[in-house]
Amino acid sequence: MSEVRTAPEIFDVSGRTAVVTGASSGIGERAALVLAAGGARVVAVARRQERLDDLARRDSRVVCVTGDVGVPGDRARAIEAAGGAVDVLVNNAATGGSVSTDDEDADAFAEVLGLNLVAAYDLSRRAAAVAGREGLSIINVASVLGIVTGAPVGGAAYAASKAGLLGLTRELAGQWARRSVRCNALVPGWFRTEMTAELFADESATAWVHRNTLLRRSGDVAELDGALLFLASGASSFCTGQSIVVDGGWTAR
Repeated sequence: MSEVRTAPEIFDVSGRTAVVTGASSGIGERAALVLAAGGARVVAVARRQERLDDLARRDSRVVCVTGDVGVPGDRARAIEAAGGAVDVLVNNAATGGSVSTDDEDADAFAEVLGLNLVAAYDLSRRAAAVAGREGLSIINVASVLGIVTGAPVGGAAYAASKAGLLGLTRELAGQWARRSVRCNALVPGWFRTEMTAELFADESATAWVHRNTLLRRSGDVAELDGALLFLASGASSFCTGQSIVVDGGWTAR
């Protein structure tokens, strides 16, 4: 029987190198700080330099790369900044697109998929090529809107990109398992972030979210910390191809 470990030992990420995209706000910012607090060296990638500078001031283990992961060259720079080995990749960068399908033409649809799905795929390939000594944990940040419709809120491109991310998670897990690369998805429900600020500024929309969530409230990004550390650490060493849903019961209705 294996030795019994303490919780800090089970969820330990110290000494690991993590790349987190979309790190200038919301879930990405929180993920970068949580991994850094756990002892990881974090390469935080985002477009807004001033936000990244603030992030770096908050924890010296955060290294910032200003760039747009929708651009192949910026994706390459993000992985190169890890210094030759990546232990954890958090594909979080995303755009919401249009809420109304009638307002979203094919070009706009493709643009959303390019950032939300294609960029995650390319970053995963690049990270897998320089996986750390003990392998690589890829964490794709999806959404409940990739599982169920969020109409009248959501959008076709966003939903399609997040559903595609869930499928990509399973396929990469199958393709790369023999290379000690694990790939799982973190699937948030309705959280108060910069992306959802407009929705939660509307009382009727907020009431709609609360009414349709079993716990009758929206989530706080801190409530993703445990699932994130589980997937990033050795705690999930026998977990791949899975989707960890943290949604207050939204998809259980």
